[in-house]
Amino acid sequence: MAGKKVGDLIKEARTGAGLTQAALAKQVDGVSASDISKAERGEKELTQAALKQIAKATGVTQASLLNAPKGASGSGGKTGSGKGSSGKTGSKTSEDYKLTAAEKKLVDLYRAADSDTKKAAVSLLKGEKNEGLLSSLFSGAVDLLSGKK
Repeated sequence: MAGKKVGDLIKEARTGAGLTQAALAKQVDGVSASDISKAERGEKELTQAALKQIAKATGVTQASLLNAPKGASGSGGKTGSGKGSSGKTGSKTSEDYKLTAAEKKLVDLYRAADSDTKKAAVSLLKGEKNEGLLSSLFSGAVDLLSGKK
């Protein structure tokens, strides 16, 4: 992520979370879809409070957005098109993140899950209540962590 500008990081986080500019703007106080668009293009700097809300809404760390180079809110970072190292928009590779073994297993679980389970897992991680899925997620995680399939 080094060398990327804030606008690139916002766009990557948004597209990685599967959100439109309008959908993201609804989750950030005082920010419109137009503001998101301008920030992604480097035409507008967002407040730290807005960046924190974007990070929370997109599931990235606040540090990844807040610690981007100051004044570097435009596009045109290393990848040039908001694409990760793999060439897919919003995709990350092991070069982009350093994951613990437990995190890698959770990623594997997520990738193997059906779309309903993925949606429920994201909901759960956002702190939303979904008690029916909770037990199935944990049993699947226990199975994966213990080596069972």
